[in-house]
Formats: sequence, C-alpha cells, structure tokens
Amino acid sequence: MKTIFLTNLAVLALILSPLAVAEPVGITPEMFSVDVVHKGKTVKIQRHQDNENTIIADYALTSRPCPRFCIRPMKLAPGVETIGELEMLDYLVEAGKPGSKVLVIDSRTPDWVAKGTIPGSVNIPWTLLKEDTSDPLTIAGILEERFGARDEDGLWNYSEVKTVVLYCNGMWCGQSPRNIMTLLKYGYPADKIKWYRGGMQNWTALGLTTVK
Repeated sequence: MKTIFLTNLAVLALILSPLAVAEPVGITPEMFSVDVVHKGKTVKIQRHQDNENTIIADYALTSRPCPRFCIRPMKLAPGVETIGELEMLDYLVEAGKPGSKVLVIDSRTPDWVAKGTIPGSVNIPWTLLKEDTSDPLTIAGILEERFGARDEDGLWNYSEVKTVVLYCNGMWCGQSPRNIMTLLKYGYPADKIKWYRGGMQNWTALGLTTVK
C-alpha cells in the first residue's frame, strides 16, 4: 500500500511539474492570435502551442548552393520597404477587409504553395511576373486585373494601385525579389511595394499558422 501511495504521489508531481505542461506561446506579450480572411473564410493565425515543435524538413536546409540560393540584402531596392512578421500580420488583416487596397502575394510556384502558405495571401507564381518566363500581355493583365493599374494610351497610371506585399521561401529565395524588380522596371511605385524577406522560412521557424 505504501509503495502504491508513493507511486501516485510521483505521478501527481509529474502532472503538476512545469516540464509536463506546455507554456502558452503568444505572438507578442499582448497578442495571442490574429484572425485573417483566406479564400472567404476566417483563419486564426497563432504560433504552434507545442513547446517542443521544430521546423519542418522543407525549411531545415542551411546551405543551399549559391549562386542561385544566395542571401538577399535587407534592403532590396530604394523605396521598397522590408517588413517582418508583425507588419505582415497587419497587412494580412488589412487585405481581408472589403475593398482593401492591400494584396499579399505568395510568389512561389503551385507545388510549393500546396505544401502550405500564409493565410490571407494569394498565389501569383513568380514565373508569371518574370519577363523571360512570361510575356508582356500576361504581366499587363496582372497589373490591371490584380493590382489596379490602368493602361492609358500605352502609359501606366498607378495612382490607384494596391499596396502589394510579396514573399517566397525566405532570405535565400530569389522569386519575390525578381518580381519586385520587374514591377519597378514597369514603373510601379516603390512605396506601394513591401517585401517580407523572411518568407516561409521564418514564418515556419516561428511556428506560425499555415494553410494548404
């Protein structure tokens, strides 16, 4: 009987131990989660609540070959703002409002998007906005139909365009940077372009919600 009693005490101690209970994982001390709209439905973005959670294998490689997967600068181009996760959350919330002038863009190809994307973003594959893999009509269509630019007698009017927030796989990924350079070449206002440099690499490393 004594042995059983001690065993029960040990189990109770384990249950009450701080190591046995996952501590809550907020985004900031004041913010636990954020609701955004993704494909017409509300999605709650928060960090993974398992204190032992680790980054998934797709983003675990540290030494992708450069050239190709080279580290991108913090400042991509004059006037283009580089943002972090908290700013990204603000833009995601704004993008889901009726008549929003914000568009958050996952620039990756559909095979990557199928593995998981940031809720509230839309997929415009980088190949459609890259001149040597697309064509002027396709790019013009995106500028007009998705971004709100107007073609006026062969000149682009950007006075009513959306603020576009682009991201891809992370600080080593060149997809969204190339799209940003194409937009600048077409005269898109730099102050209407935001770049989430950390991309999916940082998003998943912080345990933030993704959707498929």
